[in-house]
This record gives sequence, structure tokens and C-alpha cells, in this order.
Amino acid sequence: MYAGLQELGVANGEDLKETLTNCTEPLKAIEQFQTENGVLLPSLQSALPFLDLHGTPRLEFHQSVFDELREKLLERVSAIALEGKVEERYKKLEDLLEKSFSLVKMPSIQPVVMCVMKHLPKVPEKKLKLVMADKDLYKACAVEVKRQIWQDNQALFGDEVSPLLKQYILEKENILFSNDISVLHNFFSPSPKARRQGEVVQKLTQMIGKNVKLYDMVLQFLRTLFLRTRNVHYCTLRAELLMSLHDLEISEICTVDPCHKFTWCLDACIREKFVDNKRARELQGFLDGVKKGQEQVLGDLSMILCDPFAINTLALSTIRHLQDLVGQDTLPRESPDLLLLLRMLSLGQGAWDMIDSQVFKEPKMEAELITKFLPMLMSFVVDDHTFNVDQKLPSEEKGPIPYPSTIPEAFTKFLQENRIACEIGLYYILHITKQRNKNAFLRLLPALVETFSDLAFSDIFLHLLTGNLTLLGDEFAVEEFCTSLFDGFFLTACSRKENVHRHVLRLLLHLHHKVVPAKLESLQKALEPTKQSGEAVKELHNQLTEKLELRKPSPAEVTETPSMELPLPTVPTPASR
Repeated sequence: MYAGLQELGVANGEDLKETLTNCTEPLKAIEQFQTENGVLLPSLQSALPFLDLHGTPRLEFHQSVFDELREKLLERVSAIALEGKVEERYKKLEDLLEKSFSLVKMPSIQPVVMCVMKHLPKVPEKKLKLVMADKDLYKACAVEVKRQIWQDNQALFGDEVSPLLKQYILEKENILFSNDISVLHNFFSPSPKARRQGEVVQKLTQMIGKNVKLYDMVLQFLRTLFLRTRNVHYCTLRAELLMSLHDLEISEICTVDPCHKFTWCLDACIREKFVDNKRARELQGFLDGVKKGQEQVLGDLSMILCDPFAINTLALSTIRHLQDLVGQDTLPRESPDLLLLLRMLSLGQGAWDMIDSQVFKEPKMEAELITKFLPMLMSFVVDDHTFNVDQKLPSEEKGPIPYPSTIPEAFTKFLQENRIACEIGLYYILHITKQRNKNAFLRLLPALVETFSDLAFSDIFLHLLTGNLTLLGDEFAVEEFCTSLFDGFFLTACSRKENVHRHVLRLLLHLHHKVVPAKLESLQKALEPTKQSGEAVKELHNQLTEKLELRKPSPAEVTETPSMELPLPTVPTPASR
């Protein structure tokens, strides 16, 4: 409590204790101690007895004076940090720190010392080491001081950042597994600017400040974790962090990050959920502008493009372009904008391989993706148009055209072997589901059982699919539809992939009242948790069981209704007036 006072020649509690121990007249010794160490203001001495008359303890008076002086001192320190020439103001603060630092462990004085350190752009290294070595001091110092400690202590900075990164990933997973299933409010609904207001992004932005070294450290942490886990949410955070610093106009960092303008342009596309022609040309300019010797930038650009929000925007734009091409009778290879979207999708999907191999070259696009797969998707669109037109014809003009039920073998093969084809194929299936196109959905569903890297069983796809399936809610009353969806797709992976188990239970919790009762009962049994199942699956299954129990008719309702053949009692007719 009195740490450092002796070094400044100020008497403390220990001195008073020693004086009282060795004196013969304690009262005189106390009076002398008060005179020597009290507020040295002559006019005050005659006023103090008035406080005694009012029963105000001297401690309370001195404490209030002390608090007032401390506030004035804090204001003055903040003012010094802004006035005069830079060299002069920092010289004053350094001198003040030198005089006061010995009191840094004294709780009542500590805020002043910390305030001085906060306003110094470079705190002496010796003092930083003393702060770092003491847990309480380190915890108490301002983030401006911590930045100076962190920039030379990557491990300590990593310890501070690590819990935030874990929290960020957990938040993303909680959204994907949320029990609120909706086609309108899903994982991709929040705008980029709204996402950047999240607690983790804001804390990291504050921790980095204008410090390029700390920013580079965070990017390195994100790259390392992305490589270690393949978790694409780290790519989202990489983009969000850069744009958060952009929002605050931190030019010290934005001007040195070669991805800044590209990310800024892509951010605008994500906001609109579409890449228009003007922005497409801008993005192409950035990619074409990567000079020889600077290819390493492609690693960072690929990570920005691997962000699920970027992939979502590029895939949605690709589907929209394909529909436009059908109307224009144009082939995919004749559309430069479509080829650019595929180029960016390819770069994003190849991010992990590029960073892992450290070979910074754009992945080669397979010609068959453009010449065979995309025209095949366009043929599906034409099939839908043909069928819809046929359905609208008068009955006598209708031709016997059933909806195509088979899918080309090549389509299934593309989804299994080509990552870009698989991504676009999955987004096409999401598109037809959102349009309530049951026929097209059931036709393509079998192709999802085996896909490239099991992408059809990834959390993001299943999150979007379950949301879109709510639009086909009435179809769940048809046993054939349920069998195709659950037995033919979901249940093929439930036993080996717990995340699929969770998503199916989420869907049933939302739509159980629409599912055929017999099918619902068999699904409840099929989805029973095993010993290896996690707590989340068990909890969801319990919730489903409770909901189904509530739907069962009560015993009173089940009892046999009385026969209607009993004679009805005669009711007298009121006399007419």
C-alpha cells in the first residue's frame, strides 16, 4: 500500500509505527507527524478544527483532497500529451514517469502513473519489463502500453488473442447450428458492416491500434490456424479485421496491406450479394496487377476469397449469370464476367493448398468445367422452363412430357471430382429449393450423397439447405418426398458425421408437425443418439422427443366416444308471445 514512498522521501505508515514504538509521548509524536506530512497550507490549520466539530474524520478530509488532486493531475497529464512541440511534451511526460514510477504499485497513485505511460509513444524498456513481470501491473496498464509490450513478445500477444479467436469460431458455429431455421434470416443475412461490430473484431481492432507489427502477428496467427484446422471462418476474420481498420481510417495499416483495395471492392459486392460488371472489372484489375516477384500477395488474396461470405457472393452471382446466359442463348465460355467469377472461386477454393505449399500461382481452370459442366447446369434450367410452359398449356394442347427424373452421370462425376463444379452445383440446388422447385430438387438430390470432400455435408450448405427446405414444408406430408430426403440423403451420413445428425434434428424440430406420422416415428428411432454422440445431439433429440410427446393425444381424447344412438332429451319450446 505504501510501496515507493520512502524512495521519494515521503513518510509512510511504517515510519509512523517506528516513531510511536520509540517515543515517550505518543500524542506529541502523532501531532508532529501530522504537521510534517499534512497539507502544508497555513490557512488550513485554523479551519481543520471546524471539521472536528462536525464529526468529520481527518482521513475522510484528506482522502477527498487526495481524490480531487489526483483527478486534476490526470487531466493535466492528458493536457500535456497534446500541447507544445512533440519533443517537449514527451520530455515532460518522461520526467514525470521517472519521478512517479516508484509509486506504480500504490493503488491510489497507480492511475496517474498508468496515465503517463499511456500517453508515451515509447515507454522506457526497463519499465515495460517491470510491468510485464508483475501480473497486477500488466492487467492494470492501458492497451496503448500493452501494445508496446506485445510487439516484442509474440507469445504473450498470442495468449491474449487466442481466447478471442476461439470465441469467434464458437460464435460462427452457434449461428450455423441455431434452432431458429429461416430462409430470410440465415448465416449470410447480416451485412458486412454489422458483422464488423462484433465483440471479437472490435477487441482485436483496439488491441492492434495503428501498430503494423501487431496486425502482421494477427494475420500470421490466422494463417497458421487456417492451415492447422482448415476452418474457413479464420478467412472471414482476416477480411473483417482489415475492413474494421478501414472503417476507422487507420491508414498506417491499410496502405501497407496489399489486399486493402481488393478487399474493399469485394466487401461492397458481399453487401449487395452480387458482383456487378463495374466491380468485376475492378477486381480483375487487382488480380491482373499482381507483378512478378510479388506473387506472395496471391496467398492473402486467396484467403480473402476463401471467406464463406465471398464464396457465397461469387456462387450466387455465377447462378444468376448462368440464368441470364440461358435467356441470351450464349455459352458460358463467351461470358468474360462469368469466367472472372470462376477464376475468383478457384482462387478462393485453392487458398489452403496455396498457403500450405507456398507455391503462389493461380490454380488452372479445367476446360471441361466451362465447356461441359456449366452447359449441363443450363440444360437443367431449360428443362424447368420447358416443363413449366408445358404445364400452362391448355389440356388438349399438352404433350405427354413428364418431368425428367434422371440426371446425367457426368453431373454426379463433376460433383465428386471437381471442387468448383461441386460448389456451383450445390448453390444451384439451393437456388431451386428456394424457388420451391420440388421436381428439380428430387431429381438432383441423389447426386449429393457423394461429393467432393463431402461438401454437401458441410455445415454452411446444410444450414442453408435446412432453411430453404422450410419453403417446401407441405411436401413433408408426402412419404415419397420424406424417404428421398431423409433415407436417400441425410441418413446416409448421420452415423459418420455428427454435424449432419444435428442439422437433421434441427430441421425436424422445426417441421415435425408437417412430417407424415409414420415416417416421423421411424426417423425418431433412426436419429436416437449413440454412446459416442455429443451433448448437442442428445439435447436436440430430447427436445424433439418432448415436442412429439406433447403432440400425442391425451388419454381423455383417446377414450371411446359415447354412442350417438342414445335418445336425445326433449327440449321444451318456449311459448310464443
